[in-house]
Amino acid sequence: MLATIQYNSRKLQIDLTKPLDISIAIQSGEANVNAWYIGNPEIEPVVIEEEDWVGSVVKGSAVNFNTIVFNPHAHGTHTECVGHITETVHSINKNLKQFFFLAEVISVAPEKLGDDFVISKKQIQFALGNKKRDAVIIRTMPNLKDKLTKRYSKTNPTYLLEEAAVYLREKGIKHLLIDLPSVDKERDEGKLLAHNAFWNTKGKLRLDATITEFIYVPNKVKDGEYMLNLQIASFENDATPSKPVLYKIIE
Repeated sequence: MLATIQYNSRKLQIDLTKPLDISIAIQSGEANVNAWYIGNPEIEPVVIEEEDWVGSVVKGSAVNFNTIVFNPHAHGTHTECVGHITETVHSINKNLKQFFFLAEVISVAPEKLGDDFVISKKQIQFALGNKKRDAVIIRTMPNLKDKLTKRYSKTNPTYLLEEAAVYLREKGIKHLLIDLPSVDKERDEGKLLAHNAFWNTKGKLRLDATITEFIYVPNKVKDGEYMLNLQIASFENDATPSKPVLYKIIE
């Protein structure tokens, strides 16, 4: 199933039967990826005691009927808008209205800075060069499968320097995707320098710009140009679980 996309003056062809899913699914229990000092997500059958009913086919019900408890920021791939850091309520569901973007996958080995590991402007600048893209997908190296189940709380994960976020904003990148729990330092006294810089909170807010965190880009996905389908669940909230899917551009 081939699709041809007119992108500015270019015609790009993709194969819709060959999606590359770069999301991390939410599952119940300790095997789920986790951050921000909260418990595990829960997916459990509804219990109605007065009806002596449990929403599980295994336990005699006609249907499986689960309640899901999770936090989008802590428990899996999620996409957020500027409402994540503003007093004014901004909904990702209301502000993200386009879902296909020309994207570049880049791999970056974080640099040591004091006690931290960081991603700098220089690294991103080198990886992107003069390419013009709607979205940038950052894969940090080494790219191990423990990213799918890692518990990040109190580990001081790698983060993006403010200068790097400013560079991405000034380059016109609307959608930033990264395989970390946050673009900012785990404990930074609430400064959120990269979030603020990317969304331009000191100037005209970039309401249509998004940050997607907790992705996982498999090693089989090579660095380069892709078409990104950024799928979100319809939550009226600053963030929502999401499913970014890449399509290789056919030469």
